Amino acid sequence: MGNKLIRQLEQNLPAEIAIPHEIKMLYQWIEDHNLFIDTDTHRIGFLYPDDELKANWTDTKRDGGTCVEFCASLNESAPYWFGFNNLNDKNHQEEIQQRLYIFAQTGAEGSQCAFWLSDKAELKIVHMGSGSGSILCCVLAENALDFLRLLAIGYDEICWDEEFPYPPNIYNPKFFVSPNIAFQDWVKTTFNTEIPKIALEIVKRPTRMGDEPSQDEFYNWCNQYTNWY
Repeated sequence: MGNKLIRQLEQNLPAEIAIPHEIKMLYQWIEDHNLFIDTDTHRIGFLYPDDELKANWTDTKRDGGTCVEFCASLNESAPYWFGFNNLNDKNHQEEIQQRLYIFAQTGAEGSQCAFWLSDKAELKIVHMGSGSGSILCCVLAENALDFLRLLAIGYDEICWDEEFPYPPNIYNPKFFVSPNIAFQDWVKTTFNTEIPKIALEIVKRPTRMGDEPSQDEFYNWCNQYTNWY
């Protein structure tokens, strides 16, 4: 049967987008450690055992590092994020479908991240804030390895850019998130890399919906198709 997370993503991705090697390795690590649950239609992957995460969660602390969920069905929400009224042009719809694919949920309030092909056909990982919570809209990582390094830093969630100038647990010291040591070690040893101290080492131009002007290329691309407010 192979790796179900990889297979379901491959079946749904547009032809123009290939799964980065580092994401395939991540999905295999998730599979090897049984860090997933299956719904009626899709597999959802995590970075930490879901049952242990919930069992140890209190009002002041939790284990497990960054919360993120990987699932191949999330792209169904893309038209809603852009707004149907702004997608009447079929050419715009086709471009969005060819260049963007949501593959992970980054926040409990509905924020997500996606693969995105830039104007230079470079595959980047971008953030799509929910609008009702996080309004972060920008390139999260220039490549898949930097995305893994960002996840390994250990923020509660990676949808809150106000935390990015600080190490984890500094911006909100009343809630402590213990690092995901197993994931950190895997990233460092597998890819012979180091984990950054803060997110701004990875996220170069944090931009929020409604910001004008912006130097972030993903934000500017999105701004062609949607009005933020």
